[in-house]
Amino acid sequence: MARIIYAGDSTVTFNKIATYPQMGLSQGLLLYLKDEVVLRSFAINGRSTKSFIDQGRLAQIDAYLQDKGSEEDFLFIQFGHNDEKQSDAARYAAAFTDYKDNLKQFIAVARKHGARPVLFTPIARRLFDTDGKFLPGSHTDYPEAVRQVAKEEDVPCIDMTTLTETYLSVIGDFASRGMYVYPKDNTHLVMQGAMVYAGFIADGLRKLGHPYVDLLVARDAKTVDDDGLLSADPYMPLGDIGKLEQISDNIDAAFHNETED
Repeated sequence: MARIIYAGDSTVTFNKIATYPQMGLSQGLLLYLKDEVVLRSFAINGRSTKSFIDQGRLAQIDAYLQDKGSEEDFLFIQFGHNDEKQSDAARYAAAFTDYKDNLKQFIAVARKHGARPVLFTPIARRLFDTDGKFLPGSHTDYPEAVRQVAKEEDVPCIDMTTLTETYLSVIGDFASRGMYVYPKDNTHLVMQGAMVYAGFIADGLRKLGHPYVDLLVARDAKTVDDDGLLSADPYMPLGDIGKLEQISDNIDAAFHNETED
């Protein structure tokens, strides 16, 4: 039996009814995992690598990884949204110094217990100008810092920033509203967004090959139906050959300030 331990912020959190309709990547990812794979989300709203470590949450993961039998463990590490907040000394971690060092602490804890660390760049914020054009780059240097750590530590990295920025730039303002907690904010996901973006994670794990692909169900896996029809593709704007199709019915939108409690 494999276990995925997922560390992150509110974009990853496993939400309960109190925060509905917000859903995190740890919830969406369950749709792609084999039944015997255990997913334990340690993610929590508003945390950066710094505050997560300072509040003892990495120590909790350390203790959890210590308690293992024959399981193969995977530590998924995904931060950035709150490390960027320079006005908050409790959370801010400079991209190419403290942030990188903190990510390496997560990797060290994983390796201490023989777990496999996987790094993720942060998902894109849903930002469009008044002409409906997507505005990339809201995470500044943080995605590149993650990529650098992945190379320096020889750790797999799934570049969710690039994947989600590309996706948003293609589907556009109007279609992307149903992915996020819009109009409340443009950072957190609802069920559709968590499901689609977790699909990008699943595709990334497939590309990594064994043992990562072994965590996943087949893309045409059935549950109740067994009618011989192909399963629905969760990526609404993907064509038959897996390329993004342009959706042109964008409309103007104002950006609402994000909130992370």
